[in-house]
Amino acid sequence: MKLTIVMPVFNEERTLRQSVDRVRSVRMPEGVLIELILVDDCSTDATPRILEEIAREHPTIRCLRHTTNRGKGAALRTGFAAATGGCVVVQDADLEYDPAELPKLLKPIMDNAADVVFGSRFIGGESHRVLYFWHSVGNKFLTLLSNMVTNLNLTDMEVCYKMFRKSVLDQITIEEDRFGFEPEITAKVAKLRGVRVFEVGISYSGRTYEEGKKITWRDGVRALVCILKYGLLR
Repeated sequence: MKLTIVMPVFNEERTLRQSVDRVRSVRMPEGVLIELILVDDCSTDATPRILEEIAREHPTIRCLRHTTNRGKGAALRTGFAAATGGCVVVQDADLEYDPAELPKLLKPIMDNAADVVFGSRFIGGESHRVLYFWHSVGNKFLTLLSNMVTNLNLTDMEVCYKMFRKSVLDQITIEEDRFGFEPEITAKVAKLRGVRVFEVGISYSGRTYEEGKKITWRDGVRALVCILKYGLLR
């Protein structure tokens, strides 16, 4: 089995190389190969130079680049289209999520129990950095509303770690360019007949805005719109 890891990147000069090193060091189950695809969304810092260095040092890593900044959803759309693995997972480049936990997400798929696996920062006994109260409230509210329109019982709809069989992704057209990807993909997965969705507890080391966090209240408003748009109106 091949697992494609799609990493959207925008102005991550401080964490990109370490994120790639962490992915490369993951001990996958026997027989699982990793394909790593980096998609630079027109970064304006030293990220493009670092990506060029990574590509020279590791020719098997695929580095793609947008010529204009289009957003995380657009970067994922590009990465998913280029993926050749039987499974695909999203991995941010900001060190908030630990790639060492990817085998946990992969296990229900390898056991043929799941077709889609969401991580969750709110279940299990893994460690979590304590940060913004209102972000947590907003996340839980959006997850609740998403569950109401999709009839899923997720605990963390907005989580980065979402793993899919490629055959599931191939049935979905991603329209959102920014963080609206999360509620959109959740709603569209829920509408696919017979798709088995699992959830696995993960750790989380969130970062502050001073450390480079990008999501804002505007993205929360857009998430609300996307829940209604893709969950009820499509």
